Amino acid sequence: MAQVSDKRLLRALRGEVLDRPPIWLMRQAGRYLPEYRETRAKAKGFLDLCYSPNLAAEVTHQPLRRFAFDAAILFADILLVPDALGQGVAFKEGEGPVLGAITDEAGLTALSLANVEAHLAPVFETVAKLSATLPNDVALIGFAGSPWTVATYMVGGRGSPDQRAARVWAYRDPDGFAKLIDLVTEATVLYLQQQIDAGAEVIQLFDSWAAQLPDHEFDCWVIAPTAKIVAGLNESHPDVPIIGFPRGAGAAGVRYAAETGVTAIGLDTGTPIAWARENLQNRLPVQGNLDPLTLVAGGTALEGEARRILTGFGNGPHIFNLGHGIVPETPPENVARLVDIVTSWKNS
Repeated sequence: MAQVSDKRLLRALRGEVLDRPPIWLMRQAGRYLPEYRETRAKAKGFLDLCYSPNLAAEVTHQPLRRFAFDAAILFADILLVPDALGQGVAFKEGEGPVLGAITDEAGLTALSLANVEAHLAPVFETVAKLSATLPNDVALIGFAGSPWTVATYMVGGRGSPDQRAARVWAYRDPDGFAKLIDLVTEATVLYLQQQIDAGAEVIQLFDSWAAQLPDHEFDCWVIAPTAKIVAGLNESHPDVPIIGFPRGAGAAGVRYAAETGVTAIGLDTGTPIAWARENLQNRLPVQGNLDPLTLVAGGTALEGEARRILTGFGNGPHIFNLGHGIVPETPPENVARLVDIVTSWKNS
């Protein structure tokens, strides 16, 4: 029988209501830390950083040396999956990710699952290094982008405010677009299974662009592929919890929570606490949802919002996090203050 871990994050994901919630932050390793910028300069480029196990493990450790986080999240990127499938991916200064856009079913012939695991082997090595070196009370989170969000970059060739290219393809040729989604889904299951085998204790699925879809499309391109990933991971690794983060899902988050099988759901900044408590937290653990810009502002805004969230979710299973990732201009001292507020909190 597998031993049940007493790590705070894993306890919350089992549905326990704790004296205070665990805390970790999306993008807790990143440009807001000067030591990250120094390490980043040692790599030839961003992808080289992701594929260099020593550097990626170092970057993952950096926030833990400053702050008492209850979890570390693997340093990688959601676009490593299309890179492994054979789509050209590059990160350009001032532009972000740039991909060779795939705009129709014919473009799928350039993609293949054959080399996914070998291509991503350096990431699995990073996970193994982290599993062996993290503090005993810190949980290790692996992650991937959810198929819809990853596909929007693959089709659009870059980030977009409205994911127009992917949405148009999905409307014009749903069968062809489904083949892309199925391919990304299968690659993601392989990717995450290997992360778990290497030592990841929790998985998070990032669906950062879920907000753009109407109900039927949300069901097809967000809920259905996420459910396939969860089912695949549950079959191979039934004891590993999965956090789904359908950013901007709103009321559709209720269906997402019920139909995907995720263990917990991440909440974006715009999700009302009272609504989430009534419609989500009574069913599964919730994670979130401090506005990242309060971390930039600091002071009374940060303290008031943090305590409002702690109070609002304190009677149910809760993981303290942001409603999206830390932004680069965040002062590290504000992160330290937030962690102090959360770790010193006592639920009444």
